[in-house]
Amino acid sequence: MVKNTKGIIMSEKVKIAIVGGYDIAAILEPPIEKKIIDTPYGKSPEIIIGTVGGKRVASLPRHGKGHAYPPHKVNYRANIWALKSLGVERIIANTAVGSVNEKMKPGDIVVLSNFIDFVTDGRPKTFYDGGESGVVHIDCTEPYCPEIRTAIIDAAKSLNLSYHPTGVYICTSGPRFETAAEIKLFKLFGADVVGMTQVPEVVLARELEVCYGAFSVITNFAAGISPEKLTHEEVVELMREKLEDIKRLYIETIKRIPEERNCPCKDLLKGAKG
Repeated sequence: MVKNTKGIIMSEKVKIAIVGGYDIAAILEPPIEKKIIDTPYGKSPEIIIGTVGGKRVASLPRHGKGHAYPPHKVNYRANIWALKSLGVERIIANTAVGSVNEKMKPGDIVVLSNFIDFVTDGRPKTFYDGGESGVVHIDCTEPYCPEIRTAIIDAAKSLNLSYHPTGVYICTSGPRFETAAEIKLFKLFGADVVGMTQVPEVVLARELEVCYGAFSVITNFAAGISPEKLTHEEVVELMREKLEDIKRLYIETIKRIPEERNCPCKDLLKGAKG
């Protein structure tokens, strides 16, 4: 093992990671390896490493096994640091969301193109807190890697899935669902979907120059749009129904990831340090 320029200990490289629920690790082919990684920010959840189409892939359950951690308690810094320490250069993530845009219906897949940060719970959002770590102002004009976005879109198209090639994700603190008044406001902001986990996950990946792309599965219309009471059970049920589509989308996306990175993500720290 060696240390790279950011002081992260690098093991044998696993270049691609998938981040989402625990069940998505089922796409991995043997030999299977399991790791819990110590980071400067705490331990990672159990990471499962295998192969997909001959490529080594790590699967990290964002909320831990059994959905142990609510959105505001997820250790995002430990998760992303742990993946970087494995040599990960690309992260493909999935999330469950509510729809703010009536044209995007439950069961649809949205390939995220931008985000709005409405997180107010004080969760750490940077690796660079000053002092020895310095200060970094990372560019988030287009926060999602264009190469990964293209791969997801092409994969969804090939699988004939109901998908939207762009979508703005507004991230709230959770764990409560949003009020109808908040959803009205979010529509004015230009949000398409609402969830609780993209910030700071995507930002932290960018700070480590890791390509990050994500797709969301719409599980329900958001508060005030849906006439029904919002429940976690309906979210879990629809994600269960869509699990096979999610797995197929991951497999097809991974096949389409280029061997070499030709996107801006690998050079994000140039000019970003304060």
